[in-house]
Amino acid sequence: MSFRFVTNIPSPEKIQDELPLSDELKKKKVQRDQEIKDVFLRKSKKFLLIVGPCSADIEDAVCEYVVRLSDIQKRVKEKIIIVPRIYTNKPRTTGKGYKGMAHQPVPTEAPNIVEGLKALRRMHIRAFKESGLTAADEMLYPGNYPYLEDLLSYVAIGARSVENQQHRLTVSGLDIPVGMKNPTSGDLGVMLNSVEAAQLPHDFIYNGWEVRTEGNALAHCILRGSINPYGRHIPNYHYEDLIRLIGLYKKRDLSNATLFIDCNHSNSNKDYSQQPRVAMEVIHSMRQSDLIRDHVKGLMIESYLIEGRQDPDAAEYGKSITDACLGWDETAKLILKLHDYL
Repeated sequence: MSFRFVTNIPSPEKIQDELPLSDELKKKKVQRDQEIKDVFLRKSKKFLLIVGPCSADIEDAVCEYVVRLSDIQKRVKEKIIIVPRIYTNKPRTTGKGYKGMAHQPVPTEAPNIVEGLKALRRMHIRAFKESGLTAADEMLYPGNYPYLEDLLSYVAIGARSVENQQHRLTVSGLDIPVGMKNPTSGDLGVMLNSVEAAQLPHDFIYNGWEVRTEGNALAHCILRGSINPYGRHIPNYHYEDLIRLIGLYKKRDLSNATLFIDCNHSNSNKDYSQQPRVAMEVIHSMRQSDLIRDHVKGLMIESYLIEGRQDPDAAEYGKSITDACLGWDETAKLILKLHDYL
């Protein structure tokens, strides 16, 4: 073996004890979770927006952004539930440079995973406390989830993780909604297999234990577009795409058949400025079809304080360190427009 053991990682329980969630926030978390679950269970007609930076990096900037979202939430609360996107594990896809907050609590410094785990938990607690909004995070590493399990109201499984068996098994034990993205190839069968696996009970090894799960009936699909063998981006959010996937869903007889559309990535042809157009086309499709309206329950939008993406050699406060994002003004305008059209 060529591993060099560096640091003994504290248990999730130890870090939770060190950075506890207050009783007041625990009660708010229960309320938020139920409000969000009711959308999937068709007990609520509200629409979900998962909105935020591609990758959470600097605590102050992320919390400032989330507080702004909470102000917008008050204006759209009759129709929309905003879930801040606080993706703390998200690295640059190639592995070069920034590795995500879990590994680099300070983007410009060398990796420090123990401090990273504490920093991401600290940031989630602060964002929740200052905004009243529980957040979404991406499960890039299943073993990291227990460090945030009492804080998150939504989890996403990325296009490059959705085929991984450990992700599917872990999701089966969660009691919050989990979105499974289609892989970068665009294979809808792979995505639906992941949802089906996540909705079933399992027995497996997790964090040093044999565990048994009951299945997660709130696991669902996220359409993010695809990339063909020649590098061309292929969107999959159009009316016909949605009807096709709903038909495939019905053949599987899965619970709470729900679709989300990721407005960026290949659906925007990797052009962040196209996200409002994508979002509005989805809303238009919902207005044209009761079937689509009954299945499409949310959108994902990448947004931060400042539009675009940082130059790798010039860190900018509130500007995305990974994929380019909408700026705040365009984001606020889009959320209010969506509210008017829903």
